[in-house]
Amino acid sequence: MKIYAISDLHISTNTNKPMDVFGGNWVGYLEKIFADWENKVTEDDLVLIGGDISWAMNIADAEKDLELLENLKGKKAVVCLLYTSPSP
Repeated sequence: MKIYAISDLHISTNTNKPMDVFGGNWVGYLEKIFADWENKVTEDDLVLIGGDISWAMNIADAEKDLELLENLKGKKAVVCLLYTSPSP
């Protein structure tokens, strides 16, 4: 088993907050990350997922973003970091 960590994915399936406004390197960034994930991570590996996963402001809007991660290989653990806090 290997342990990986990633954060600041800023997924925005339900919001209009594209990351490519920060430049051309961001075009298709999630597809690149997910392809690399699928090439490296196995079902037995653990992936720690830090804050800023989604631009969504509530869990209902974040569900589709979280489903993208759910479908990737490995066991995932979401870790609240920095100013990220769980919803009440």
